[in-house]
Amino acid sequence: MRSCLAIKLAAPLAAAALWSLSGPPPARAQLSNVSQFTDVMPTDWAYQALANLVEQYGCVAGYPNGTFRGNRAMTRYEAAALLNACLDRITEVTDELKKLIYEFEKELAIIRGKVDGLEARVGELEATQFATTTKLSGLATFVVGANHFSGSDAALVDQNNQSFGATTFNNDLQLILETSFTGKDQLTTTLRAGNFSGESPFGGGGPSSLAMLGNASQGDGGPNHLFIDKLFYSFPVGDSITVTVGPNVGQDDMLPIWPTFYNSLPILDALTLNGGLAAYNKNQGPGAGISWVPAGGFHVTANYVAANGAEANSDIGGLATDHAGGTGTVQLGWEADGWAIAGIYSKIQNGNDLIAYATPFTQDQLGQAGDTHAFGLSGAWQPTETHWIPSISVGWGINNSDSQRKGQVTTSQSWSVGLTWDDAFAEGNSAGMAVGQPVFATALRGGDTPNDGNYLWEWWYQFQISDAISVTPALIYFSRPMGQNTPSGQSFSQLGGLVMTTFSF
Repeated sequence: MRSCLAIKLAAPLAAAALWSLSGPPPARAQLSNVSQFTDVMPTDWAYQALANLVEQYGCVAGYPNGTFRGNRAMTRYEAAALLNACLDRITEVTDELKKLIYEFEKELAIIRGKVDGLEARVGELEATQFATTTKLSGLATFVVGANHFSGSDAALVDQNNQSFGATTFNNDLQLILETSFTGKDQLTTTLRAGNFSGESPFGGGGPSSLAMLGNASQGDGGPNHLFIDKLFYSFPVGDSITVTVGPNVGQDDMLPIWPTFYNSLPILDALTLNGGLAAYNKNQGPGAGISWVPAGGFHVTANYVAANGAEANSDIGGLATDHAGGTGTVQLGWEADGWAIAGIYSKIQNGNDLIAYATPFTQDQLGQAGDTHAFGLSGAWQPTETHWIPSISVGWGINNSDSQRKGQVTTSQSWSVGLTWDDAFAEGNSAGMAVGQPVFATALRGGDTPNDGNYLWEWWYQFQISDAISVTPALIYFSRPMGQNTPSGQSFSQLGGLVMTTFSF
């Protein structure tokens, strides 16, 4: 209390110290402008202080002859006179405040009540929060859709329409917890639940796994069982190196650059991997990686993931064993405003369903023992302003496998092109189209000629209902989802339609 009083009195006392009276306080009227002092110049060191005291507070008066005499000493009587003048001014202000408080008494009471309520809510949130260092975000997805099969083989068409043609309503929920302990590191935990059954084309079932959606999941515990989808920790080493390690981390979580501008809320998962559908395989499990990102947009990264790394039996898993289901990856990339390019190499252990984005024929053949050496090259560009010109994302991949027996795949390829129009027809909405071929065989051991081609198409339009809600109708088409497994001389295709609604929070 004493310190507050001292501060309140400091201003008038300081003002009093700047001038002197040789007798009683002057009878002349209070000055309204410092320029009325004949002996005070703008070049004086205290000019601005005097100006404020005179013009804003009215606490300073001069001598009857219009002078201030700022260099003279001050007596105690003069100090008392000055202090009394300033206190009179403060009293006037206080009376004015009292009148205002009385006049707006009701409004102030309402505001006081709101502030009290807000303080109570903040206190409740602080008492119930689980961590001050953790940020929670989420994504909920609803999907209603169906597939229809057609072709020249009536029995095959009827069988698939019967087994996979019904309309379904599925959901997926992701809760992402991001925790920082130093402000530069991050522990990422993703909890997930969904009911995209493996019997549904949208969940990876059907005549091939190619119709799987990017937001489709179902844990081992069954439909809508919550499970840990990701758990890993990233921390910096110096200014340009980042290390990531975790018991459940994806290859994609450790790549500093993802060279595509195609649809942030993907439809078909196979069309989001930059064309290199073996090198970018989304393998997931125990793993570690290191990235070097110096100034200038250049990126270098290396990582390793073992899908079966949590198993102690080396016959079925472990780290760096013949059955680890491992992927070792090296990526070089460059990105700047509006464009990105990257080259990637992955060494993949076959036999663990890691190359999931393939026709059934290629998937079966690459399931044999051995390794696949996968290379990918991808690039993306987007215009500086939204217009009729779309962003363009392209990618291509080629894979060489250690095949031992006649008829096994030795070489396979993949490619994709994606176009996205931002602010299409209305601000905030977007539209897109992508076409490509997933992993398909181009050469077999023994010289046999494969017939494994299959084209994927998707078209979509995203209505942005609000910042947190979007609705996206989409069409998907597969020219030969069974690839070389299609009956000889027969045609077989798949057309799907869906409406995806997403809620982000």
